[in-house]
Amino acid sequence: MGRRRCAMADVITYRQAVAEGIAREMRRDPAVVCLGEDIGAAGGVFKTTAGLYEEFGAGRVWDTPISEQAIVGAAMGAAMTGMRPVAEIMFSDFLACCWDYLANEIPKVRYMTGGQVTVPLVVRTANGGGLGFGAQHSQATENWALTVPGLKIAAPATPADVIGMMAAAIRSDDPVVFFEHKGLFAGKGPPAPPDHVVELGHAAVVREGDDVTLVALASMVPVALSAAERLAEEGIDVEVVDLRCLVPLDVMTVLGSLAKTSRLVVVEENPYQGGWGGTLVSIVADEGFGLLDAPVRRVAAACVPLPFADVLEREVVPTVDKVAATVRDLSAY
Repeated sequence: MGRRRCAMADVITYRQAVAEGIAREMRRDPAVVCLGEDIGAAGGVFKTTAGLYEEFGAGRVWDTPISEQAIVGAAMGAAMTGMRPVAEIMFSDFLACCWDYLANEIPKVRYMTGGQVTVPLVVRTANGGGLGFGAQHSQATENWALTVPGLKIAAPATPADVIGMMAAAIRSDDPVVFFEHKGLFAGKGPPAPPDHVVELGHAAVVREGDDVTLVALASMVPVALSAAERLAEEGIDVEVVDLRCLVPLDVMTVLGSLAKTSRLVVVEENPYQGGWGGTLVSIVADEGFGLLDAPVRRVAAACVPLPFADVLEREVVPTVDKVAATVRDLSAY
């Protein structure tokens, strides 16, 4: 994607924003390289690297074999020797195939060398459901990465945040797992201004309200906003917080919202069992219990493999109806 085309557009899609965010950093820093399956001339299976090969060539955009271990292992070595690689794992489910690197090697190097060696790499991956890809290609796996100390975790919900957070991720001296949601790829939004950077660890209040705080991430942000609009017609004023990141986790923005609303609902696409919402509400209970006037509620996916059929998939994951019903009940507590 060329600089001129993006600058002239009134809107940009989420998938275009991925390519634009990477391209901006590759233009800015010659140490940034990309690697992954079919990311070159093919432009990526989700077309999230379209135009990069044409602009930067085979020397900086590397097509790899179908081996997640090879991709992430090569990225680790490149990062340790002065490059800033952006590695793509096609589906986030396949992070399991390179989990040794992601959990045992990459996040430990800086600590184990006393800061003498850093691993400034980004592992990008298409995350989540909603498209009927089935149990092995639809999981929301950000909670997997949350269990590993030493990894930063980013999950943008809008095209502008994709570009701004990609810049921050690539410039980070610590490894970042960057979750791009498949269900958002076709979504559109305003383009990011030049030199746009969104510092990791800063949540955004995307809708202000006084009655209930609704915290969401990635694809659950538009679900939360739709539920909030529906509830507004019933006289329930919902504040929606887009976390943007899990590490660093912006608890202060959540507590600031709770100081106003005194009620909290967390909506997450990953399964309830072991979901990131459990961590967030635990911190809120420790640090903001006095702000609460009602129990905390979590809306999460059921603890089952994701079905192919769309009608069954909707039964498993959070929906506008499920979120609205939970908020409605809590507001009446």
